[in-house]
Amino acid sequence: MKRFISYIGILFLATGLTLAQKYAFVDTEYILNRIPSYKAAQEQLDKLAGDWQTEIETMYEEIEKMYKNFQAEKVLLTEEMKTRKEEEIINREKEVKQLQQKYFGRDGSLFKKRQELIKPIQDEVYRSVKEIAAEGNYAVIFDTASGANMLYTNPKYDKSDDVLEKLGYKN
Repeated sequence: MKRFISYIGILFLATGLTLAQKYAFVDTEYILNRIPSYKAAQEQLDKLAGDWQTEIETMYEEIEKMYKNFQAEKVLLTEEMKTRKEEEIINREKEVKQLQQKYFGRDGSLFKKRQELIKPIQDEVYRSVKEIAAEGNYAVIFDTASGANMLYTNPKYDKSDDVLEKLGYKN
């Protein structure tokens, strides 16, 4: 009988602890779109990207014009002149692709500018979420802007090391 009462007590305790964990959600897209500095930064990035895109498109139009002129003059050129013109077009195209990569590539100017302007605002939002989580004793806060991803998790509820230990791996 004592054992049965102990099991019931443990069951109620475990249920109480599970219910004590609080969960919340935020919509970071909603939050960011209501921060004036974020909107201004986004507008600045859009303008910059538009200007660079226009520059790239203009350069590609010049290359297209060079190619059409080459096609029109091709019959009048010597082999050496044809080769030189083709190389000139190819080199110009490489330059434009390099410039495009410089502006829009993975570590390009637009990415760096985005990091400079947007990341501090996102970090500030994340710090606020963390503070709210600590104040409200939340176990998890989800971000609904991108499909219910966990934006914050309380590390005290992370059981990864326990699983590894149970599997026989020491950390």
